[in-house]
Amino acid sequence: MAHNRLAGEHSPYLRQHAANPVDWYPWGGEAFARATALDRPVFLSVGYSACHWCHVMAHESFEDPAVAARLNAGFVSVKVDREERPDVDAVYMEAVQALTGSGGWPMSVFLTPDGRPFFGGTYYPPADQPGRPSFTTVLAALADVWEHRREEVEEQADELARSVAARSTLERPAGAASVLADLAGEEPPDLVAGVAADLAGRFDAEWGGFGTAPKFPQPTLVDVALRQATRYPGTEAGDAARHLAVRTLDALAAGGIHDHLGGGFARYATDRAWTIPHFEKMLYDQAGLLRTFLHGWLVTGAPAYRRTMDGIVAYVRRDLTGPEGGVCSAEDADSEGVEGRFYVWTPDQVAAAPAGAPGARALADAVSAFFGVTPEGNFEGATILRRPVGAPLTGSAEVEEARRLLRRARAERVRPALDDKVLTEWNAMWASALAEAAAATGDAAWAEAAVAVGEFLVARSVDHEGRWLRSWQRSGGARQRAFAADHAWLVDCCTRLGELTGRSVWTDRARATADALIDHFADDDGGGFFTTADDAERLLVRTKDVLDGATPSANAVAALALARLGALTGEARYTAHARGVVDLLSDVVLRHPTAVAHTVLAADLLGRGATEVVVVGDRPDLLAEVRRRWLPGAVVAWGEPTDSPLWAGRTPDRAYVCRDHACRTPATEPGVLAGQLGGAA
Repeated sequence: MAHNRLAGEHSPYLRQHAANPVDWYPWGGEAFARATALDRPVFLSVGYSACHWCHVMAHESFEDPAVAARLNAGFVSVKVDREERPDVDAVYMEAVQALTGSGGWPMSVFLTPDGRPFFGGTYYPPADQPGRPSFTTVLAALADVWEHRREEVEEQADELARSVAARSTLERPAGAASVLADLAGEEPPDLVAGVAADLAGRFDAEWGGFGTAPKFPQPTLVDVALRQATRYPGTEAGDAARHLAVRTLDALAAGGIHDHLGGGFARYATDRAWTIPHFEKMLYDQAGLLRTFLHGWLVTGAPAYRRTMDGIVAYVRRDLTGPEGGVCSAEDADSEGVEGRFYVWTPDQVAAAPAGAPGARALADAVSAFFGVTPEGNFEGATILRRPVGAPLTGSAEVEEARRLLRRARAERVRPALDDKVLTEWNAMWASALAEAAAATGDAAWAEAAVAVGEFLVARSVDHEGRWLRSWQRSGGARQRAFAADHAWLVDCCTRLGELTGRSVWTDRARATADALIDHFADDDGGGFFTTADDAERLLVRTKDVLDGATPSANAVAALALARLGALTGEARYTAHARGVVDLLSDVVLRHPTAVAHTVLAADLLGRGATEVVVVGDRPDLLAEVRRRWLPGAVVAWGEPTDSPLWAGRTPDRAYVCRDHACRTPATEPGVLAGQLGGAA
């Protein structure tokens, strides 16, 4: 009889499988010891709570007693939440990509009892399909190979282990050139312009974004275009980059990927036009898009971008933030077992929403026309709400009243499942973006909310030894030591909270976290940062996260955060490690800049030098002048002085703008300060 061990786990994703007839183990020594004792391969299944196809495979295979019996008889089965254990996910995703040329979730990998992969893929259907074997076919074939051709398994496992190590352990070759040295030369390359030029070749001129379906928002790439536009205003290159960014932001805001009733964005669109989303909503997407729409608003002043920001913040605060102050990870794509049911509308449902209200028919007709609700629909006989690209996001009084009534009616539906684990990385990412948005908009409620998330992390996600933890759960507290990405985003978060509040405690926390990142994760020989700490569990290989994906890589975030912290504190150690990441990735930056766009932004800051702005004394007018524009190349100090050289010898009631160890004449008037800030873009 199966003995499923997932009921006591913290991860909601693992607990979703606690009633499966599969004899699941969580990741750990017990599972591999069992596999060794029984001389069986390990079946490793990796997914996450909001993953639609993970649920499909679970229903088709893991809930099937016959499939479970095959697994229980021939394998030791291990379930992993990729969001809780990104280190495990990264190692075995490399194996799957080496085997198949692609990857994704659910991820299905078969391992020897010592953890070496020998076969893997993603989703397997319940019945054989052309070009795709069923899960039971795979299980039968691998059981036979394990029993009768073990030597081949061992050879494949050895080869894959070597491949994973080669793909995951980037080191800087001895004597390799650094792109930062090039930036210091007489004719330095414009790295941002290089990425922008590459993006122009991939730009979808009709629908915005890059490439074809499926399409992901990719906020960092939009930020690169905005930076190019602000750096070269009125030029052909600057205007082209501005158009690219604006078209993409307009299309995202108008599309079905945007929740026009509740705010926020789905993870990606399955079509070019951003109409049909993969309906799950992830916290990291809200953070990335809040920041990019903020930058778009600061550059263009477009009211639609500010409204989009308002919706993102409202969604996260209303639907994802827990009573303790931490922000939950995601909402599922499915409700009542159907993908997207919570979000789509038929004409009858729209007509029913305002029923009983004055002018109900006119309200329904107005909102149907505004959002394109039709009898045939655009998704399985129903309609995903969307607007034409560039059309206003707000309508007439009738439309806005009908929107309110649709939102009220939708609240009566069964809501998608909530993954309520609080990830340090994603919460720091969100608090960082919200802090930047609060400073720029002057929204006091946003500022309070950003600080609250930061304070939650300090209170709940640090262990008794003062080490940061990865994940907090209401039912079981925090667990699992944090990874490099957690630390990198925490440095950025604490720095941004210091810039928002003027409180020196946040700069102190940023420094302490940066010290922990360097002490436990830095590769002093090969450069950059490992994913796991020096005292963490040893996996097949100690990986480095260097390529941007749905979020910027851990190394890129670390480089940019450390560069900014170094500029604020004058601490050369932080700047040196930021440069070390760029040195490690110099070849990739030059050859494939779009794959490391966030690292390009760090290299650009390091190469050009940060603009350091210090507002001394009680001068809210000068601080407001700094905050009313986007200054990606600047750091801002104000409020409580620190021991940074930025504060040495400063006269109160003035603003100082410094760069390359030289300061402009102290500004006492906003107009003078405005003229000094032009080079910080």
